[in-house]
Amino acid sequence: MLGGEISRPQPGASAVLDRIVDILLVQLLRAWLDTAPAPDRAASWLSALTDPIAGPALAALHTQPGRDWTIPSLATAIGVSRATLARRFPVQVGCTPAAYLTRWRMDLAAVRLRDTDDTVGAIARSLGYTSEYAFNRAFTRHMPPGRYRTRSRATRPSEQQ
Repeated sequence: MLGGEISRPQPGASAVLDRIVDILLVQLLRAWLDTAPAPDRAASWLSALTDPIAGPALAALHTQPGRDWTIPSLATAIGVSRATLARRFPVQVGCTPAAYLTRWRMDLAAVRLRDTDDTVGAIARSLGYTSEYAFNRAFTRHMPPGRYRTRSRATRPSEQQ
């Protein structure tokens, strides 16, 4: 299908190619997860998705990044003990739930700073920070939010129509 769309472009080819590439990526990831035995995989969020404890924990963190997650609240949400979650998550993911959540929030914030005109305060609140100051401190470990917004927009390739 990919070859046909490239060699004989038709109306809507761009949309079709985008979806084919998305499907290929998902199939590639599925194949990788199926071929590498779980004990042999390096700790990562991707390999942790198949874990019966880390997978649901990741799903909860991803769907509600603004929630005030703690080990007890996350453990309750996925139906396991705090000790089980605290022991299993870092082995599967490579970091604690709190460290993962912070990184996930910063990734989401970076996209919104780059792609929207939302205020830093609005982004901070939506990601669970109680103040713009707390968010700025967390994000500034990488780069101040305003500077990130300016630089990312200046270096973004122009959209092709």
